[in-house]
Amino acid sequence: MTDPKNDASELHRRLRDLNAEFERQMRARGFDPAQAENTALPSPLARLYAERERTKAQLEELEGGNN
Repeated sequence: MTDPKNDASELHRRLRDLNAEFERQMRARGFDPAQAENTALPSPLARLYAERERTKAQLEELEGGNN
């Protein structure tokens, strides 16, 4: 059995890394990261965005289950 606190810490770290990478790649391509929801993203950015959203959902599920 895994420790939920360690899982949450790992997901927080992963989400932080994904957010930083997504923002960096958005800016490198001339996009404003704040407009990600309203922008048609190229495939690499779309995959990164989807991974970031999955990680957010996993974290919310994990933390929601601990309350």
